[in-house]
Amino acid sequence: MTVRTLRSDDIYRRITDAAPNKRDDIFRYELMSPFQRKWDCYRIPLKAKVEGGYDIIMASRMTGLLTPSKMTDDTPRQIDMLSDDALWERCTRAVERSLSQFEQEGIDIPLKEYLFTLLLADGDNPYTIMNEGYCGDGGIPGFIMAWLIPDGYTLSRVHAALAHETNHNVRFQFQKWHDDITLGEMMVSEGLAENFAVSIYGEELAGPWVKKTELSTLDSIKGELRRNLDVQGLENLNAYLYGDDMAALQGLAPVGMPYCAGYACGYHLIRYFLKKTGMTVTQATILPSEEILSESEGFWNG
Repeated sequence: MTVRTLRSDDIYRRITDAAPNKRDDIFRYELMSPFQRKWDCYRIPLKAKVEGGYDIIMASRMTGLLTPSKMTDDTPRQIDMLSDDALWERCTRAVERSLSQFEQEGIDIPLKEYLFTLLLADGDNPYTIMNEGYCGDGGIPGFIMAWLIPDGYTLSRVHAALAHETNHNVRFQFQKWHDDITLGEMMVSEGLAENFAVSIYGEELAGPWVKKTELSTLDSIKGELRRNLDVQGLENLNAYLYGDDMAALQGLAPVGMPYCAGYACGYHLIRYFLKKTGMTVTQATILPSEEILSESEGFWNG
């Protein structure tokens, strides 16, 4: 198993040192192009065919990545914080350790090579604010990343977020992604990923996407989530999964859900499943969602 690292700090310095009209292309072709197979899966071109069209710059801006036009006088300080060799070593070990969990349980992962990086987040972006300054993406097998506003809080937690994303990376090698994915499937996948991260690094490093929802709030929304487990397509299930505020940012109708309700409910559903079956979260990661949901019927009445 090989984990390759793309050191973004060096590229960010080249961006800040470059003339303004050169910066976007350095972002595109040095920082983003190594992940091009990932962007191709999302149908995101590196460069739009027309000026101002949809491309990796616009997509990055929308999802909360710091793009060249949003860099400020504080960006060099953030790059310096991102340049800590110990941080990159710790994060590389997080991905390697996560992958090794499967090997140790006799699970043969098809992909043998992975690329990961750490990126800077845009502190003005609503997604960044709601996620307490850090986030990640591991949905396309072979590619893992996290983005953050470097500070004491995020730097102490980003490795756990990478474990979460690595779990997604493995799961979607066994359970193939499809565009009409259901809310139930998404809740299972997110619940598995966060339980996996917690199993390695402890519950104190659980992300805000599960910790912000009090158990009393969870009890009040479980029924509505259960009634909508079969809702299909991201445009229809996002409000249940991410909550009304995030859905509104995408122009989607509210459904009465708090921040990351589906994440939090999925997290506790998986805890129920693991306790009931005695499985490890590593073993459960490669199971079909239907099997997990069927075994977890009692969760909804608890």
